[in-house]
Amino acid sequence: MRPDPSPAHAGAVSVVVIGHDDAAHVADAVRSALGQGPAVREVVAVDDCSTDGSAELLERLAAAEPRLRVVRLPVNSGGCGTPRNTGLDAAVAPYVMFLDSDDVLPPGAVDALLAAARETDAQVTGGLCVRRELPSGREVPWEPALYASPAVLARPADRPRLVRDTLSVNKLYATDFLRAHGIRFPDGRFPYEDMVFTARVWSAAPRVALVPDRVYVWHVRRAARRLSISLDRAGVDNWRARTHACRTAHAILLDAGEKGLARAVRAKFLDHDLRMYVRELPLRDEAYRRAWWAHTRDHLAEYDAADRSGDPASPGTLLARVLLASPGPHDLPRLRDLAARPARLCPPYARTDDGTPCWSAELPEVTLETLPERPVRLLPLAVDAELRARTRLLRLRLHELYGAVGRAGPVDAEVEWRHRDRAGLVLRRTVPLRPAADGAWTAVTPVPLERLATLAAGAWDLRLRLRFRDGASRTVSAHALAGPGLLRPRAVPSARHGLILTRPYATHGGALALRLTAGAQGAGRILAGRLRRWLP
Repeated sequence: MRPDPSPAHAGAVSVVVIGHDDAAHVADAVRSALGQGPAVREVVAVDDCSTDGSAELLERLAAAEPRLRVVRLPVNSGGCGTPRNTGLDAAVAPYVMFLDSDDVLPPGAVDALLAAARETDAQVTGGLCVRRELPSGREVPWEPALYASPAVLARPADRPRLVRDTLSVNKLYATDFLRAHGIRFPDGRFPYEDMVFTARVWSAAPRVALVPDRVYVWHVRRAARRLSISLDRAGVDNWRARTHACRTAHAILLDAGEKGLARAVRAKFLDHDLRMYVRELPLRDEAYRRAWWAHTRDHLAEYDAADRSGDPASPGTLLARVLLASPGPHDLPRLRDLAARPARLCPPYARTDDGTPCWSAELPEVTLETLPERPVRLLPLAVDAELRARTRLLRLRLHELYGAVGRAGPVDAEVEWRHRDRAGLVLRRTVPLRPAADGAWTAVTPVPLERLATLAAGAWDLRLRLRFRDGASRTVSAHALAGPGLLRPRAVPSARHGLILTRPYATHGGALALRLTAGAQGAGRILAGRLRRWLP
């Protein structure tokens, strides 16, 4: 969708910027909104009772910029909903959009959204949001499948996947539409308020336009002193808040008669929310795990048969079945691997007394009879990876999966090392997969440490593309084996760099990754680490 810079679009949009104690970033957010050009009539900056000078900074900016209005809340609201509602109440333009103080609007975002809204007469227009990891700058698109090409929907039910994009900030709303339907954010301290607001929007059945343009940059600062709600997941109360928001969104859509969208909310919970938190369970202490497990079982018990009528062997559904069948934390490493993206179902592969595939000998009631019939592109294939830096070899082992892998006929694996923070920096090598005596398939390939270290220091992720006899392929990650001497830093001699510090490790999802530092800097880190261990 080409943006329309015509004068008819001038002054059509109010941008509501909210912030609390974010003086380091709020000016950049405001400037990115003002920089959208004449389509922005005003920027309404709502300061949620900051104590770090944010409000005074905004007032100084407003003194030099007539399109900037500052609203100061006398008491901190404790969340994002109240300041957004305050900004919505103050907005005077025909369209409104929302921006958080630590994020930015990329150039052209407002024009792209506004052109689509006007051309299609849409009450809600959405575009692509990218998550930008800082300080690395790595960008990951949010729900890219929704925004792959322009689309116009008469109502949200025409594309249930809309419920997966729970963000409020990558969308332009007709102001009168929100007000006519009384659509607002939950006030006060209400984590994940976007989920509820978006459900209220979809429940009003607006006409929707989607554009492939980048319209929002979500900054992810994992090392920040104060983590955002979406990153601060260490306490079980965060999980309780998330399930409450999902439950509320489901009820809103169900009450509006949008049964298909309500069911899609629960499917999204299983495939996204549940998998994300399960991946992190091994990182938590026992008290958290037990509280999380009990709460999750109570939440999943609300699901009816229709919510679980899909493929019982799909990763999210299978996770839910294991949770409901076990009264306490159970088989966490395998659950973490199943929750990974792509999913891995690691051994052991148990069967019931009558030969039916099942989750484990301890939970034979969680059957997997549909799993072997899934197409190879959907199988949760498990590949173990053993990296020995000293010999510079990577050993791979593809496990059989109830006969499904053997029937597909593995041929080879394309081994891909992809730099985490530098898009497009990839090294690939194809190696044959050979059958082993125990029914698995194996491969051995050199690890190009010299080449990787020369290209870039930092983290390299391992991805594999498995190819099969009929031409089918499947992209998988590799489960990091943690045997003696495997996942530990080592200094490897290098003709080019002198030394390469290698540190294989398992990601939160259990996949193998490799961090490299070359030269004296790497050697210094090793020496410092050893001194810390030796000195009292």
